Amino acid sequence: MLYPSIDSLMKKADSKYSLVVLAAKRARQLLDGDEPQLKADSKKHVGMALEEISADILVSSRK
Repeated sequence: MLYPSIDSLMKKADSKYSLVVLAAKRARQLLDGDEPQLKADSKKHVGMALEEISADILVSSRK
């Protein structure tokens, strides 16, 4: 089972496409040297971004 689950992530965004865009933008920021907002279990930038979305640290602005 993957964490965070897609079902819990879909509750945080309008659509799966906006979820992907939000995670990709945050992953790019992390890759460029931005500090993570929480201690993530994941070592990969996309995983860290998804964990931040799941923890309500990142919020979709269109919702």
